[in-house]
Amino acid sequence: MLIDTHCHLDASEFDADRDDIVQKAFANGINQIVIPAVARNNFDAVIQACLQHSHCAYALGIHPMYVDSAILEDLETLKHYVEQNKPIAIGEIGLDYFVTKQNQPELNRNLQAHFFTEQLKIAQQFNLPVILHVRSAVDDVLKYLRRHKVVGGIAHAFNGSFQQAEQFIGLGFKLGFGGAMTYSRAKHIRALATQLPLESIVLETDSPDMPPEWLGNNGRNTPLELTKIAVVLADLKGINLAQVVDITSANALKVLPKLADLCTPPKALH
Repeated sequence: MLIDTHCHLDASEFDADRDDIVQKAFANGINQIVIPAVARNNFDAVIQACLQHSHCAYALGIHPMYVDSAILEDLETLKHYVEQNKPIAIGEIGLDYFVTKQNQPELNRNLQAHFFTEQLKIAQQFNLPVILHVRSAVDDVLKYLRRHKVVGGIAHAFNGSFQQAEQFIGLGFKLGFGGAMTYSRAKHIRALATQLPLESIVLETDSPDMPPEWLGNNGRNTPLELTKIAVVLADLKGINLAQVVDITSANALKVLPKLADLCTPPKALH
């Protein structure tokens, strides 16, 4: 089986064919799809998507790129949702220094840091792993993780250094690789995927974003691309596809243990 550890299936890009995409993915061996929330206003959407598709699982959190439109009370709402529901993780949370408000960059970063640390505390309180957004902010994310230790999680779309990767691994994290790895020009990411132990890697699509090379910049990414992404990783490592499938799936189940309760064997389309 394969597990897509990061897919925004609730996005409007899937409104026309969400059910069909999920069914086809499941029929093609994508056994589990993790849907992380990004803001208070889509908590219900990710939960509903998972209620409709038993092999989908959700995480709840406030994404760093959405904190400017959030209010502090959203953190209490998140805590309430976690108490009342059963997310497999807190996420998508973290820091993003790639996109900042040019007129108030420091305020933006301070607000991101506040939401990040408070959500780490919620993860601590409920003993949940976290799904991290770490774009252009790896060292600061690591700094906050050392201050507010959680049970682990996934560093989504990892693009840091090998040394930073080792620090995440030491803190109990797996590293997410997806469409970016498929581009021949992405030499740094491909080197990381090649050199890091397979036991530290999980696969993801970040659908509908981050399309793999074969879709081009205008193609809609979906969980159906995960098998070909796994083939790319197998080729980079010089191992067979079955090893990649088995080990990356085991990694996902280890770092997101609540997924194991939801997994069921894939079924063929009739």
